[in-house]
Amino acid sequence: MTGESVRTGTTVYQPGLLAECHRGVLYVDELNLLDDSISNLLLNVLTEGVNIIEREGVSFKHPCRPLLIATWNPEEGEVRAHLLDRIAINLTADLPLSFEDRVNAVGIATDFQNAAARVMGESADATEQAKTTVTLAREWLQDVTISREQVKYIVMEAIRGGCQGHRAELAAVRCAKALAALEGRDRVGADDLKKAVELVILPRSMVMDMPPDQGPPPPPPPPPPPSNQDEDQEDKEEEEEDKEDEDEEDKEDQENEVPDEFIFDAEGGLMDPKLLFFAQQMNRRRGKAGRAKNVIFSEDRGRYIKPMIPKGQVRRLAVDATLRAAAPYQKLRRQKAEESGEYRKVFVEQGDMRSKRMARKAGALVIFVVDASGSMALNRMNNAKGAAMQLLADSYTSRDQVSIIPFRGNEAEVLLPPSRSIAMARNRLDRLPCGGGSPLAHGLTTAVRVGMNAEKSGDVGRIMIVAITDGRANVTLKKSTGDEEANKPDAPKPTQKELKDEILEVAGKIYKAGMSLLVIDTENKFVSTGFAKEIARVAQGKYYYLPNASDAVVAAATKEALTGLKSQ
Repeated sequence: MTGESVRTGTTVYQPGLLAECHRGVLYVDELNLLDDSISNLLLNVLTEGVNIIEREGVSFKHPCRPLLIATWNPEEGEVRAHLLDRIAINLTADLPLSFEDRVNAVGIATDFQNAAARVMGESADATEQAKTTVTLAREWLQDVTISREQVKYIVMEAIRGGCQGHRAELAAVRCAKALAALEGRDRVGADDLKKAVELVILPRSMVMDMPPDQGPPPPPPPPPPPSNQDEDQEDKEEEEEDKEDEDEEDKEDQENEVPDEFIFDAEGGLMDPKLLFFAQQMNRRRGKAGRAKNVIFSEDRGRYIKPMIPKGQVRRLAVDATLRAAAPYQKLRRQKAEESGEYRKVFVEQGDMRSKRMARKAGALVIFVVDASGSMALNRMNNAKGAAMQLLADSYTSRDQVSIIPFRGNEAEVLLPPSRSIAMARNRLDRLPCGGGSPLAHGLTTAVRVGMNAEKSGDVGRIMIVAITDGRANVTLKKSTGDEEANKPDAPKPTQKELKDEILEVAGKIYKAGMSLLVIDTENKFVSTGFAKEIARVAQGKYYYLPNASDAVVAAATKEALTGLKSQ
């Protein structure tokens, strides 16, 4: 809202951030946490180069062609694929640093904290030189040329890398020309092509594993037989005569200069092992399009991201948006109020009300479902307890919660409800019940119920069930839930097929509920049935065979699976 809108009683356009950054630099932090409406707006601006404003009686458009620089943390969710495809160059901060680089980084950071002005002054000359270089490169860029053979090289690299669409090669051509302009050259060279492929095509590629070694290279051919001096003299004369022709050919070859080797082989594998780490990092992070479940939207808690028209009672009033909505009607409302003898500075009606839409980071819920029956029950319970305590130690920064559900006898019980409190976990886990039957189906069902209740509370984004079991069960779900027929003394004993079908049905429900399952198999391999692996397959989860695992190993396996879950 502007003062002009309040004075005139009409909606007045005021240039915003996108108008100010036209032909400038637009920096966006946490790009993956942007609201969907803002992401769509940014997508349209990057595609069309025009920002169209149509809201609250305003219809206006203005040019917007900024240089977009964005940063994000993939651990908190992926960037939408359509938006990421329009970003030409992708870099990662996960590349390994040498020992000297890390030492130098600490030294520079310490100097900057102690004397920021001095450090900035030391780099002032380099900054001015970089500005001058960029300014001159912009003038050179109009005259930089790239040959058809060089374009073919870039297109072939994009095809070998498995890039979809044409944006990869188009951006790579622009990048190669810019690199040549930065060095003051009017033709693209082989080094420019290789660097453009590394910056543009490599992050978009679907990299395969490195090709196997082909063995040592073949021995060089034998030297030619010696010749007499007369023949040597004739050869020298011929070489001198052809030298001028070769110089002219070299000038033509410089225009079509391409690298000697491709970065990608014919099957999509990387030829340069130094680039493999970066490519694998980018491919590991490339997940589903859209927003991950690491962010929760609500109207009462979190960071204010946008106003919205309320549905029902307003919990958090968006004062800025409410005043903007009421501004165009102030003149008319003031006239009506003066006629009735009412005097106020601002007139706000119910239709002007806007509520805040809040967003906050959400942690994950890890539910340990532990088989507390049999001779190894105490060992499994201690491992689950130790793993839970290790996860809770990191819960302050990760916002993850932990729950433990042991199953034994005829039913499962929630020994530790979802919590981030280490003190509560210690008090609840002092008592470790063991022995009795093995109601595996009821344990998994209880975990699903606990997970769904936690998801409804709005504090949990992702749910992972960690089942520590040997996959054996001897108690049906009906008996665990108190069915009269199943609990009669003369009730027929369930068959193994019925028990397995019941457990697999529950495993399928875990997948349909959007939860992840990690099965840690503790069964002895000499009497193994392989049913625990079947449970993980039906639930489309992960499976580890760890019969003698310690709490540290269980915690490490859980953290690895949890990290993979959050990165999807």
